Amino acid sequence: MPDASTLAPAARADSAQRIALIALLTGALGIAFAPIFVRLSELGPSATAFWRLAFAIPALWVWMAVEPKGGARSRKPSSLADYARLTAAGLFFAGDLAIWHWSIRYTSVANSTLLANFAPIFVTLVSWLVFKERFSRTFLMGLALALCGAVVLMGQSLKLSPDHLFGDALGLLTAVFYGGYILAVGRLRAEFSTATIMTWSGVVTGLALLPIALLSGESLIAGSLGGWAVLLGLALVSHAGGQSLITYALAHLPAAFSSVSLLLQPAAAAVLAWALL
Repeated sequence: MPDASTLAPAARADSAQRIALIALLTGALGIAFAPIFVRLSELGPSATAFWRLAFAIPALWVWMAVEPKGGARSRKPSSLADYARLTAAGLFFAGDLAIWHWSIRYTSVANSTLLANFAPIFVTLVSWLVFKERFSRTFLMGLALALCGAVVLMGQSLKLSPDHLFGDALGLLTAVFYGGYILAVGRLRAEFSTATIMTWSGVVTGLALLPIALLSGESLIAGSLGGWAVLLGLALVSHAGGQSLITYALAHLPAAFSSVSLLLQPAAAAVLAWALL
């Protein structure tokens, strides 16, 4: 019979994975609101992306300051290599946000969100080519079915038109950066807490987005309280909330599996866009 001492760690691991999956799917719903907030924003795409980080970082910094010390994955960055890896994650996310927010302006919410979530293709390819991970035929079939299922679920929300070609191309480029971000965070979560990764990479992302917003000529000042409320909602609901839950889940779930599960987001975003916009 199995020893009780071997069953306990296995049971804890199963429980952690179940919690992580719930966190991942809840996080996907949180970031499904992001394109809605971007569409409702009174500011341009780059300025909106900047305020997403500027308003989220104080909340994340408080979280990092009060989280318990000495637990699992609670190491603080202490070397140049640590900061370089956190910077890479932040730059990937800056590219993701800057390009995606512009995509939303040039194509439909459904198109931009679905194409941005083609990240599983790039995550799987890089995991295979660079990290030498092997994937079963079942996983690859599941990936293909999940992508097809996301397209079918979004149905008539998708708009295939030459007029949207530029925005659609930006959406697909977003997937490349988002895939890089998922891979970077997945590796960082082996050593650092969710709050540490979100805070330090978020600072890098915000610093990278500020000059992009300024060079684009966009105003950084919303014209009404409603405009500021939209930016605050984007920061707290989609970033500090949704993105943090995804980062937490990546400590317990493979990056490739997580990126496939995040295909819940485009379907949810299409439903929200239909209901709210």
